[in-house]
Amino acid sequence: MSAPAESAAALGDGPAGIPQPVLVRGTGLLGTSIGIGLSAAGVDVRLHDPSHAALAVAADIRAGRPARLDAEGDDLDAAPGLVVVAAPPDVTADVVVDSLRRWPAAVVVDIASVKEAVAAGVRAAVDEARLAPQDADRYLGTHPMAGSERSGPVAARGTLFTQAPWVLCPTDTTHPGALAAGRALARTLQATPYRMAARAHDESVALISHLPQIAASLVASRLQDTPDQALALAGNGLRDTTRIAASDPQLWVQILSGNAGRIVPALHGLRADLDRLIRTLEDPSAPGARLDMAQLIAEGNAGRARVPGKHGAPPQAFAVVTVIVDDAPGQIAALLDEVGRTDVNVEDLRLEHASGHRVGMVEISVLPGRRDELVAALTAAGWKVV
Repeated sequence: MSAPAESAAALGDGPAGIPQPVLVRGTGLLGTSIGIGLSAAGVDVRLHDPSHAALAVAADIRAGRPARLDAEGDDLDAAPGLVVVAAPPDVTADVVVDSLRRWPAAVVVDIASVKEAVAAGVRAAVDEARLAPQDADRYLGTHPMAGSERSGPVAARGTLFTQAPWVLCPTDTTHPGALAAGRALARTLQATPYRMAARAHDESVALISHLPQIAASLVASRLQDTPDQALALAGNGLRDTTRIAASDPQLWVQILSGNAGRIVPALHGLRADLDRLIRTLEDPSAPGARLDMAQLIAEGNAGRARVPGKHGAPPQAFAVVTVIVDDAPGQIAALLDEVGRTDVNVEDLRLEHASGHRVGMVEISVLPGRRDELVAALTAAGWKVV
């Protein structure tokens, strides 16, 4: 980062340590959520999006105010201290390079879900002399590990990143000021910063984010011609498995294309397991077939047990208390109020609706040592505990 850039980026630093004003380029789900969170924290946020409708919605829900640009696209207000690029993945690198050139005193971060491709785009701009090396040092690749199967600014919320990991991917030449701004951005939005190399990040998300999306979509695709009477039997297992299959196809085409080299090895491993299971089920009475099925399920148990638990802590087994409640206003609130009076902490909560009945089953996860106490208290208060 050049000396003028350092001094200019420091101007207007807010109480959160974020160079101000902040310009968010892209008002989809993530960009708008960032704007809402920063604005609520007292940060001066400006918004830009090629879609006038998306920009208007983001401004209406207080994600910031539209940036005033001249005919060349230059900001008519004070130059931003921080630019957050929240553009679609296939144009993120271009918008990052444009931002670095357009605002020579700003730190530029992006939030795309694939990091190597964006970093490569910035390096290419330097190699082609479209960008000075010291300008490239003002760039920091980041990725907030939060989102939703819903898209667009109408789905945004300022608490989207609360307690979520926010990955920072600096290079050997990233300016310390850019890294500090990225950390401040994550912490202001109540996220937890993690530092990783871009390659390690892309390998990680291929397995923990992109593969689950593919699996959910493939399972859900089997339901297209399923008779309604069969789907009427569906419970939370199918809903949980296919929830993210409702995601935006256009967005996922870009994500999968951008990280294809990291996703393919994971798919090969999944295919090997599927081939193994298919061979076993083709002759389920063969010697060893049932053992092989059990081993596959047990391997899934072992993998599931490694997923971090509450607040990212090590996984912990909870006891589940299931309570039947009427499908009527105020029932769940009354139940939770009763649980609160027992002084038993709710570790997790799930709601499942009973097929054909106007009742729901609330599954309350608690520490094993408190289960009997909670069951006794709820039963005494008249609740139907299963």
